[in-house]
Amino acid sequence: MKHSIDQFSNCRILVIGDCMIDEYVWGTVERISPEAPVPVVAVKHDNATLGGAGNVVNNLAALKADVTIIGTYGSGENGRRMKQMFEDVGANTDGLAQDKTRATTIKTRIMASEQHVLRIDRETVHPISSSMVETIALNISRCIDSMHLIIISDYGKGLLTPIMLQKIMKVASAHHKTVLVDPKGYNYEKYSGASLITPNRKEAAQAANMDINDMSSLICAGHSIMENIGLQRILITCGKDGMVLFEPDTPPYHIETCAKQVFDVSGAGDTVVSVMGLALAAGASYREAATLANAAAGIVVGKVGTATISQDELMDAIP
Repeated sequence: MKHSIDQFSNCRILVIGDCMIDEYVWGTVERISPEAPVPVVAVKHDNATLGGAGNVVNNLAALKADVTIIGTYGSGENGRRMKQMFEDVGANTDGLAQDKTRATTIKTRIMASEQHVLRIDRETVHPISSSMVETIALNISRCIDSMHLIIISDYGKGLLTPIMLQKIMKVASAHHKTVLVDPKGYNYEKYSGASLITPNRKEAAQAANMDINDMSSLICAGHSIMENIGLQRILITCGKDGMVLFEPDTPPYHIETCAKQVFDVSGAGDTVVSVMGLALAAGASYREAATLANAAAGIVVGKVGTATISQDELMDAIP
């Protein structure tokens, strides 16, 4: 597995998904507002990073992969700001399309004494237009041949409509590309054609329309999703219980968590799909890739905020 990590810098990954900015406002709470029973946050500093599909790009770039991002951004200062943030981490932004009908998604988290106090979302979630679908499809066709693997990061903000996904799967199949999906919502049929999807336990329960209370019910849910959609593989992440990989003609593979402490789970799913995809592109088997992804998730949840990991950190986490 360490050999796969050494190969990360040789991998070209195409990320398609809902791009956004994650803002963090850090401060302290020392009193309650006299105007309403809410805390008053005295702001000390703030920072911003790429979120959504952008966090997948961040993770891949931190692991020294060659990354191309395809998605949309809004007009105005926030759109220009987000595009520049992608360029700052070294991502190829030729596939980013400006959509003047949409706001650039910004999630602002108010943090006080290491606690998440409030989140403010500014976003547009209606589906992209048919003309934008064609623009995105053209951008994909222009670069897909040189890519080793595709990651789809669905945050339900309107980019990845069923028609858009059909076009992605069709061109990926024609070019024999592996496609990983971090899904959103209940309808997983739209991901038909993907090589692997990576829902968390709650998402898997919703997609399978059943409760997941233990390992037995989780396995039933995983098999149900695979059979109903015709998927070959699924990786269900289970928080403190690790993750479970489902593959054809083999028992589910349960990997125990590597997390020593948990401060923040935001973005952990992005880390999982990023490392899983990068490891596969580097030549790892699905089991090896899932083991690396599990180790990476165990590291990133020990950090506050939308965090990434380095190759050295991942190397140190592997026996």
